[in-house]
Amino acid sequence: MFTTSEEFGVSEEFDWMAPVSPEGNDLPPRVLVLAGGLSFEREVSLRSGRRVLDALRSVGIEDVEIRDADATLLPILTADPPDAVFIALHGAPGEDGSLRGVLELVGVPYVGSDAHAARVAWDKPTAKAVLREAGLSTPDWVALPHEMFSVLGAGAVLDRLVARLGLPLMVKPAQGGSGLGAHVVRTPEDLPTAMVGCFAYDSTALIERYVSGAEIAVSVIDFGDGPQALTPVEIVPSAGIYDYTARYTAGVTTWHTPARLPDEVAAEAARVAIAAHNALGLRDLSRVDLIVDPDGGIHVLEVNVAPGMTETSLLPMALRASSLELGEVLRRLVTRAIRRTVTAS
Repeated sequence: MFTTSEEFGVSEEFDWMAPVSPEGNDLPPRVLVLAGGLSFEREVSLRSGRRVLDALRSVGIEDVEIRDADATLLPILTADPPDAVFIALHGAPGEDGSLRGVLELVGVPYVGSDAHAARVAWDKPTAKAVLREAGLSTPDWVALPHEMFSVLGAGAVLDRLVARLGLPLMVKPAQGGSGLGAHVVRTPEDLPTAMVGCFAYDSTALIERYVSGAEIAVSVIDFGDGPQALTPVEIVPSAGIYDYTARYTAGVTTWHTPARLPDEVAAEAARVAIAAHNALGLRDLSRVDLIVDPDGGIHVLEVNVAPGMTETSLLPMALRASSLELGEVLRRLVTRAIRRTVTAS
């Protein structure tokens, strides 16, 4: 558990309580929080954005504005750019790299992974291939576009899925978050319905072998001295699956911080989370979702480049368990984003 800046790997010479403007003056930064969007996760994004805004103001950054990513954004960014942007958009375009690419195009600093890394992490089959290439365990999978069912015949394809991966299976959108469209399939008869539900959120389904065990989230923060893993959070949904309802409905899920893991397994989960963060080329912050099987094996499910910031989101829980305050952490990440741009120029 991280309790001091020294334990967190933070240089004592770096005064993050005095952010710098792009001109190098010791001025409070102007921050634009982007939230909302048109994805299925709009409401969650708005809640995350408001939480980020309140947290930054709580540590003295008063010039913070929250705005949607709409047709008015680009003129504002070019005519009166903020010192930094915090992306609280969930789903596309907040996590697929497209908005980050626009910010890079206009030269506005932002917190989080760059456009290329976000694009790789956003596409779950691509990310899983990168993670496996890096030597990390991730459940076996098949990615199937919707049109393949029309071309090859749904029945034949589903039969081969079960023969190849076995049962139970996890079916979820290849792109997306918040557990939308995710289903556990325990019998062959349940698979067609799960596929239809998945295709309601994405044109490609990721079908992977279901791994039973403890579901763990390990958040990763990097202030410039290398990524550090926060206290792991164990997730226990009452319905057995951590879907949208389980994530954002009070009383439906129990969280344990720290996760109920032996010390050596918790240390390995932290190592795996940092390795996944590095393998995907991420920066600043991420959340790595893991399964710890009954034998202590650790399997990476997916990696999120824009973790939620709501009252029931996992990164804020991990910060509290690590004796870190959300506003202070966000302020330091904003400062790092500004200094990164100043250094590059």
